[in-house]
Order: sequence, then structure tokens, then C-alpha cells
Amino acid sequence: MIGKVDPDSLASLVLGRTGAPDERVLQGPAYGEDTAAIRLEGGAEEGILVVNADPISLAVGRVGSLGVDVAANDVAASGATPEWLTSVVLLPGSDDALDTITAQLDEAARRLGVAIVGGHSEYAPALSTPMLVLTCFGLTDRYVPTGGAEPGDRILLTKGAGIEATAILATDFRDRLDGRVPEALLESAEGFYDEVSVVPEAAVLREYANAMHDPTEGGLVDGLLELATASGVRIEVDPGAIPIREETRRLCEAVGVDPLRTFGSGALLAAVPEASTDEALSALDEVGIEAAVVGTVEEGDGPALALGEETFDEPVRDDMYALWE
Repeated sequence: MIGKVDPDSLASLVLGRTGAPDERVLQGPAYGEDTAAIRLEGGAEEGILVVNADPISLAVGRVGSLGVDVAANDVAASGATPEWLTSVVLLPGSDDALDTITAQLDEAARRLGVAIVGGHSEYAPALSTPMLVLTCFGLTDRYVPTGGAEPGDRILLTKGAGIEATAILATDFRDRLDGRVPEALLESAEGFYDEVSVVPEAAVLREYANAMHDPTEGGLVDGLLELATASGVRIEVDPGAIPIREETRRLCEAVGVDPLRTFGSGALLAAVPEASTDEALSALDEVGIEAAVVGTVEEGDGPALALGEETFDEPVRDDMYALWE
């Protein structure tokens, strides 16, 4: 079995076992919430500390750089500026892999202005590929949860669907695509690794959004459903309004993957009040970030995602997992 723990198991085995209570915790573990928020008291750094932890193991070619971006994205999507990172690196047994991974971690962290402040490295022969667990920390004055969407909000999506999946397909699964798509398209798709970060758009949208969310495993379908569930609303989305780049469409079609149901890092979802939507889109345009309104937030009998004619109230399995099995 690959992927996230299902919501029922999460509720019964994880979310109720959170140790000692602490009134400084503004946001603790919850389905759809990727970060914790802790109120800091006193001193020059008074504000809110945002913390995220994420594992990564399957994207072998860029596991270090992609791991940094994924961890920092969740902190940024909560309205904070990513500033510090710890890394746990578990290796099947090669120092060559450690050299490559730490170089990637260093480059990606420098690019984002994040300091790597600690971690742990260990050989784990039971693993077949390296595994990283990254914890990112950032500060903010206003925490933006996943669960803040309100009826009437517009759903904004930056860049497009399947950005991360496209880059992984072009590298880890290149042998399956050679001869099936043009070489130039593969080269362009590999460049999508450079667009996985959503830190720039989060810094813009945090001024407008009631809620933000970084769609990862399960893609836009799971990301939108998590946003709906955490907020207790129904989200209605027009599939035709979702931007899907040509590289994404062609590569996903070649291996039988739905662009809407696969790794979506590189896109940011934001629930923005209708009155602020045009201003938010203009602010994104000013810094060169593409975005589109793809749906609306509605009241409903229960949390759900209405994607055209389909309705989802349970998470989907990421389509790309079948390629690793």
C-alpha cells in the first residue's frame, strides 16, 4: 500500500492522540490541514510559528530539491514565510546518494532563503530508495488555514494541474516515454521542477485569501476535497476552467494518468472573497504568475467537491502510484 492514511484511520488512530494540551497551539492536527500554528509569546519574534513535516521518497531524481519545495510550500500556503528547515535523510547504503541529496537540499534551501538548521542522516538497508523527512518552520502575523473557505468565495488556482507529476514523469519515467512523446516536450516537462515552489504566489495571495491549500498527493481532486472538508463547505469546480499545460496533457495521456488526480505541487489553491478576486488576480499578474478562477464555494448538506458532473466526498488514490508498483 502506498499513500496517505485514510481519513477514518487518521481520525481514530492519530488525531485524538496529540499529547499534552497547550493553549498556545492555534492549529493542531486535522484532516486537510498541513501545518501547525503556535502562538509565540514575548520577545522580538512575537507572532505565529508555522510548522510542517513532510516525507518524500518516490521522486528519486530530484528527491532533495523537491523535498525542500514541498515542505516550504505548506508553510507558505499557511500565510508564513519559510525560514528554517531540518532534514532527516535515510539511505539504502550509498555515500554517493548522500552527496547528491545534500547538494540538492543546499541548493534548494539557498534559492528560497531557508536555513537548514539540523536533522539526522542514517543508513537503512531495508529501504530500496532514499527517504527524506523534512520539517519547515516559518513566521507570520496571520495564519491562513485550509479550513477557512466561506460560501461565496471564489476558488483561484495558480499555474495549472499536475506540475509536479509532469516533472517526475519526464525524469523517473523517461524510459516509458521515449519515442512516445517528442524529446523537446520531455525537456520542457523536466523544467517544471523549477516551478514546483508556490512561495511567491502564496506571499501575494495571503493578503486576500480566507483559505489556501497546496495540492500534492491525489492532485487537484484531493486538494479541493481537503479544502472543502476542512472548511465544511461544498466546492463547485468547472473542469474546463482548470489550466492544463500541453506537456502535462501529453505526458499524462501517454502513461494513462489523469492530470487532475496526480501530484499537484506547483499549483496553489486559494479561497478568496468575491469582492477581492479581481484585485488578487491583478496582484498575481504583476509578479508574472498565471492564475484562473476555477470554482466557487457553496453551502451544502456536507463537505464535497462537485467537479463538473462528478461529486467526491472521499479521497482518491493518486494515479501515479500504479506506475511505481
